[in-house]
Amino acid sequence: MTSTTLERSEKFQIGRVFNNSFAVISRNIGLCLGLALLFSGLPAFVLQLWNQAHMESILADPNAIALADSNTVFRDSLISFAVAIIYFVLSLLLQSALVRATIEDLNGKRPAIGDCLRIALRCLLPTLGIGLLVALGSGLAAIALLVPGIILWLGWSVAVPVLVQERRGVFGSMSRSRVLTKGSRWALFGLFLILIVLASVIQWAMAVAVLLFGGIVAAVVAGLVSAVSSTVLSIATAVSYVELRQVKEGTSVDELAEIFS
Repeated sequence: MTSTTLERSEKFQIGRVFNNSFAVISRNIGLCLGLALLFSGLPAFVLQLWNQAHMESILADPNAIALADSNTVFRDSLISFAVAIIYFVLSLLLQSALVRATIEDLNGKRPAIGDCLRIALRCLLPTLGIGLLVALGSGLAAIALLVPGIILWLGWSVAVPVLVQERRGVFGSMSRSRVLTKGSRWALFGLFLILIVLASVIQWAMAVAVLLFGGIVAAVVAGLVSAVSSTVLSIATAVSYVELRQVKEGTSVDELAEIFS
């Protein structure tokens, strides 16, 4: 199969990223949704069921919160924290796997789910390091002043694709991401803003479903919404990395894929 031809552009193009992202998804719908349901949809489904059960127990006995002892509160907090960490790790695994799938697809190959998972597991620890540092750094900057936090986050937004593709390590990937995104951060801001607005609309629709149906239906909807949102965001980030390299360096998709040959 021949590689996909992507012409070099003079600047980062949001429309181009969207077109290529949805093209990748349409060509690999089974793989994308399979990975997303496993690493994002299923955890969201379980979390929604647990939250509903917890809420129902509170509604059944409104005095339960007041009567709860410190051990119960600590246990619930520990469970919530553990679930959040697991969800965070799985989301990073999903992003790494979809980065691999995206590059393979743009290179004209058919991504294999086993290969994508192998790459994601190999990069798990450094990816986790990047995720924690980005969350901590941009979060602290946003607390001090919102705009610097957003700028830092945008600068590091393609650090995971850099790590997966170029194997530069945690700090090298974050530094490389800042170089690639320089001059294109407003466009990246527009791209991610559109994605966030779309995700918010979907989340609103999910909230309506929860109110109308509740129970297992709400949990299924939560899982599907999480899977679709994670897929689009992860692949759009990977395509943005490719677009940025083409804008900055004129790098072809074939050259991007050489590291895996």
